[in-house]
Amino acid sequence: MGTSLREAERLADATPSGRDRYMDLLRVASLATVILGHWLMAAVAVGPDGTAHIGNLLTHVPEAQSLTWLFQVMPVFFYVGGFAHALAYRSLARRDPDAPSVYAVFLRTRLHRLLRPTMAFVLVWGAAALALQLARVDSALLDAALRLVTQPLWFIGVYLAMVALTPALLRAHERWGWAAFVTLAGAAATVDVLRFALGVPYVEFLNFAFVWLAVHQLGFLRADGRLTAPHLLAGAGLVGAGLLVAVGPYPLSMVGMPGEKVSNMAPPTLALLCHGLWLVGAVELLRAPATRLLARPRVWRGVVVASGFAMTAFLWHLTAMLGVYGALLALDVPLPEPATAVWWAQVPLRLAVAAALTALLALLFRRFERPGTPAAPTAPRPWTGPLAAVGVTLALFGVLGLSTVGLADLLEGRSALLVAVRVTAPAAVVTALAGWYLVERAGTSGGGRSRTPAARPRALR
Repeated sequence: MGTSLREAERLADATPSGRDRYMDLLRVASLATVILGHWLMAAVAVGPDGTAHIGNLLTHVPEAQSLTWLFQVMPVFFYVGGFAHALAYRSLARRDPDAPSVYAVFLRTRLHRLLRPTMAFVLVWGAAALALQLARVDSALLDAALRLVTQPLWFIGVYLAMVALTPALLRAHERWGWAAFVTLAGAAATVDVLRFALGVPYVEFLNFAFVWLAVHQLGFLRADGRLTAPHLLAGAGLVGAGLLVAVGPYPLSMVGMPGEKVSNMAPPTLALLCHGLWLVGAVELLRAPATRLLARPRVWRGVVVASGFAMTAFLWHLTAMLGVYGALLALDVPLPEPATAVWWAQVPLRLAVAAALTALLALLFRRFERPGTPAAPTAPRPWTGPLAAVGVTLALFGVLGLSTVGLADLLEGRSALLVAVRVTAPAAVVTALAGWYLVERAGTSGGGRSRTPAARPRALR
């Protein structure tokens, strides 16, 4: 840990003067908020038959659903992603105009710190799940955990799509500016009309692309300094989301709720897009005071440290939470009914232990999040771009499939429906690994002059 702190201090001191530190803070803060939200929403209780069940706090306290308008901050992470992807792709394109090579290297450099820790997480949990099932360990809580622990991987899958589509959408942004965003937002609205007014089947899944890519497009606008009226963006988004929830078919909660016929999250809705607009506007209004705070060396070093393992912490935070509840059950500690006074009194202790376990897991697995050593330059090859595109597509479907099916019932061949395709966990894992391999292969076979500069601070890439 001491080495990490010294390395963070060195990287913080080497930060270029023109770097937008606030966007780094937003990345870390958005993931931390999601982690905290998941910990708070988890409500494990023991039924009359002595079986433990994982529930959702918001079903016990429905009035707390309004708090999801603050805690559902995934739009902020995707907004930051758009900003970072625009800068990264343009930097590569300026150094090497060969399009196939640029695309392959862009995918590899952007996905290296995303897919490596994700594949480590999948392989460790997959091996553990297989061992437990071979040992015939029978537990309702374990079965629920094996279904729950991979659910956050949907976010990885969506992010892969954003990276893959960055060059095309960046060109659209450079040609049409705000009109490109409006087109995506209009497509999201059209999907909801077809879904709710006309009952067109399966059309709602298109909003996994339109809603999140629209938020991602806002990052492009920020990179070019074109978000000049954040108060208008925040106001319009807040009013729009409020009206849609008040008079439309949209629920109040901005996260999925058990048993609801309509979720704002899965698939995303126009209401969630409006929610994203108000969040982006709100965080931009906080830019000036946050930037002054980040000018303090100690504060910035803290952001650099957190940035070095933020994705690893996100991947393992549910494991830590389940570990806390598993230990309580193993020690026969009585679990109070969710949302009671005793339950709330235990929250600080549960959060502290979950945070400690997450930090331990992050220290153990953060090596997979570190950027690899750039490969030796080679001559660009024309097949690298298509190979990278195939790879990221396979990785995307593999990760999304695993988030849908989970790791329960591996030996029984359990399957789940991903849009209109049945998927199994083994097939999803193999597909994701194959996609990762192809992305790595393409990125190291067509590097040319597009290798990531070795002098660039590693934790800040």
